[in-house]
Amino acid sequence: MPHTTTLEDLVGIEHCKLGFYQELQQKVEQLKSSNLELERKRKEIQALLDGITDLMVVLNEDMTIQRVNHVFTEWFPGIDPMGMHCHRIFRGEDSHCDDCPALRALDSDQIVKDLCIYKVGDAFKHYEIIASPLKTGTGERQVLLFKRDVTLEKEFQAQFYQAEKMATVGTLAAGVAHEINNPLTAILGFAEGLKRRNAKLNGLVDEELHADFKEYTETIIKECLRCRDIVQTLLTFSRPTAPSLGHVDLNQCVTDTLFILKHHFKEHHDLTLHTDLRENLPLILGDESQLKQVIINLLTNAFDATGAGGRILIRTQTEENNRVTLIIEDTGCGIPLEMHDKLFEPFFTTKPVGKGIGIGLSTCYSIVNNHNGEISVTSAVGKGSSFKVSLPGMEA
Repeated sequence: MPHTTTLEDLVGIEHCKLGFYQELQQKVEQLKSSNLELERKRKEIQALLDGITDLMVVLNEDMTIQRVNHVFTEWFPGIDPMGMHCHRIFRGEDSHCDDCPALRALDSDQIVKDLCIYKVGDAFKHYEIIASPLKTGTGERQVLLFKRDVTLEKEFQAQFYQAEKMATVGTLAAGVAHEINNPLTAILGFAEGLKRRNAKLNGLVDEELHADFKEYTETIIKECLRCRDIVQTLLTFSRPTAPSLGHVDLNQCVTDTLFILKHHFKEHHDLTLHTDLRENLPLILGDESQLKQVIINLLTNAFDATGAGGRILIRTQTEENNRVTLIIEDTGCGIPLEMHDKLFEPFFTTKPVGKGIGIGLSTCYSIVNNHNGEISVTSAVGKGSSFKVSLPGMEA
């Protein structure tokens, strides 16, 4: 017989529906609560990421960028990095960086720390890099990369080391100065004696020989006096004194220095030396002896760095704000990038033992700084170096 739906059956069905709807509603509420919790967790994680002031990048194993934090847009505004290679963004290169920390982290499955120097605009920036392999759970290999700009820290550190080492130089300077002064006084005394006797040779020897003898004697006396001033300058490391300031013609300083370094030209006869001295340069308020010392140090370094067939160029020019600039360029061996920030530290040298002790450039730095000037270097290995000294000129 056909089943007849009774009232009790209908009531039972409605109870079942009600129970199903209630259970479904509970599931919906649980899902909503779970989604709210996930959203809360997502916001917490995002807040943590936004609080990181270092650049953060997630990379695939082929070094393509998958994710970045907000710092990226501050460092590289207007660039969408997704899917681009990191070496294209950070270095402008088409291939992986040498000794890439991200690749090393993936290969070793360990956290890798490194310090890199990049040229950003006209300045070199120091970055501390931490690369950490990520466990994705999908088998995909990824690496988390943190980059922190530590340029300012390095500059402060360099200034601290500079001050510390200059204190050491000051301790040595007094003793060295006294040891040099003794033979220097004897040389100066005999040179002045030769100058007094020079008049008696007039008419007794060849005129050209007499003129050479007079020129050489006067040069010895002049340079002895300059050396005496340099020795006195050494003492300023331990007992700072005001330099002897006067009106200085930078072109004349270059000319006088080149005359002093004639013997270097003879020793390096296979080098080519060019000068490009701008006429009517503004005068400099400075110490002529100290400025010549800077030129000699820079030129000597250029001679030592440049091999046979090389070229050295000395230029003077004017720049904005009435600044006078000296540039000494060479086509020598160049200086590795990682050494640029150490060049002006006392006792740091790239020369072999016996060729230098590393105080020439630090002395140049001190002299230029005391003249309210700036000294900088541009160099590339195998292409040569260019040292630039910029000094404030006097108003006409």
